[in-house]
Amino acid sequence: MTSTTLKTGFKAPVNKTDNHPKHTGGAPKKRIKRASGIRVRLTATERFLIESKAQQAGIRISDWIRAAALKAKVVGRISAEDRRVLHLLAGMANNLNQLTKLAHTSGIMSIVIKCDNLLTEIDQTLKYLNSDDGKDT
Repeated sequence: MTSTTLKTGFKAPVNKTDNHPKHTGGAPKKRIKRASGIRVRLTATERFLIESKAQQAGIRISDWIRAAALKAKVVGRISAEDRRVLHLLAGMANNLNQLTKLAHTSGIMSIVIKCDNLLTEIDQTLKYLNSDDGKDT
């Protein structure tokens, strides 16, 4: 049955057996639905900065925060081992200062070997601190 206009001016009923779904209107359904949320408290300045950055990027604030959080690199606090190494490094720096003072008072040639050994030790310690896993010595 199709829609036809009768002599009375009314349309005849349309055949409801079409296989097309009825259009419900509105935006299409999203493939991935974000159902979980996180609340973050910001100062007025922090919110202004985030809004400005999102506006410059041409995206919504929530999209900017999501992208920033997913790309962020998290650096943990200094471990007890790293703290110990930093303490040793500070001690080595103190020793180097003392050797420098001694070199000025008694002559440079008498302390060259001590300075060379200490600089080698400092270099190894810095390599340890700069390595990714802290195991490179």
